[in-house]
Amino acid sequence: MKKDVVTIADVARHAGVSVSTVSYVLSGKRSISATTSARVRASIRALGFHPHAGARSLASNRSSIIALVLPLRQGMHLPVLMQFATAVVTSARANDHDVLLVTADEGPAGLRRVAAGAIVDGLVLMDVEMHDPRVPTLRQLDRPSVLIGLPVDSSGLTCVDLDFHQAGAICVQHLAGLGHRRVALLGAPQVVYERDTGFAHRTRDGFMQTAQLLGLDAHTQPCEEDAATVMSTVTALLGRAPGLTGLVVHNEAAVAHVLDALRSLGKRVPEDISLVAICPDELAERSHPRLSSVQIPADDVGRRAVDLLMAKLDQREVPPITLLAPVLTSRTSTGPWTAR
Repeated sequence: MKKDVVTIADVARHAGVSVSTVSYVLSGKRSISATTSARVRASIRALGFHPHAGARSLASNRSSIIALVLPLRQGMHLPVLMQFATAVVTSARANDHDVLLVTADEGPAGLRRVAAGAIVDGLVLMDVEMHDPRVPTLRQLDRPSVLIGLPVDSSGLTCVDLDFHQAGAICVQHLAGLGHRRVALLGAPQVVYERDTGFAHRTRDGFMQTAQLLGLDAHTQPCEEDAATVMSTVTALLGRAPGLTGLVVHNEAAVAHVLDALRSLGKRVPEDISLVAICPDELAERSHPRLSSVQIPADDVGRRAVDLLMAKLDQREVPPITLLAPVLTSRTSTGPWTAR
């Protein structure tokens, strides 16, 4: 009769090792050579072995669950957030962990609640503020954590993110290299700046500092997401800076409305105004014209956040800050400018 349930002993026989070695590979309680560990894991996959979650938890003192703390707040663009969340979930599953998604905006109290007991092994936090009130609590928790974002004081923390300061900078450098001397940034919604969200402030700082360094006339303006408000914002911006020829948009939800507003105001892209967006590649590719853009590497950031957390769970050393270098792809929405 065919046996329906694969046991740990079956895995041991298939891999040619002892049952205790298989147990150590699963629990991580002892160091096993990379060759032996790979052989055991290959046998696990080949036989379709699924260790009992409760037994695995008792053996390793782990729940095999991580928390993704993603408070849903005003001004957040859900499609991009879900790209980050999907990357975290996919990478966690590749590391035999499930994800508890925490969307309530509970601040430090919420972190303490989630970390209490043995609910989760560790935490990944998003929507990080420059002076995030959750940071002191993170330093006190007995659970490892990784932030997708960078607060002002990152001491004692593990952070990963796109280098948004440099993202703002290379947008300006791209426009300046094309001859543009008057540029502007349409950034995140006002509430995002008021909340002190890190990525918005860092992009704006990188934009302004680089523009000043290059001697450009530069303006910045928060940008909401609805068409009517975007129209009034763009109209006011062009009135304030009538010679504007270079525009950076750092609000994925507003990009299409900005293009529509420019057309309505008789501005051609890129003949009259060159436009750069900080946005996902798929949005840049499907826009008309195709947008020069800095990609938001949600998949890479999410994967690295989980890798860092897994390393901390295994008590391995990790870098305190990992910033991914931004890459600007030039497309048809930007072009050279010469004074007319």
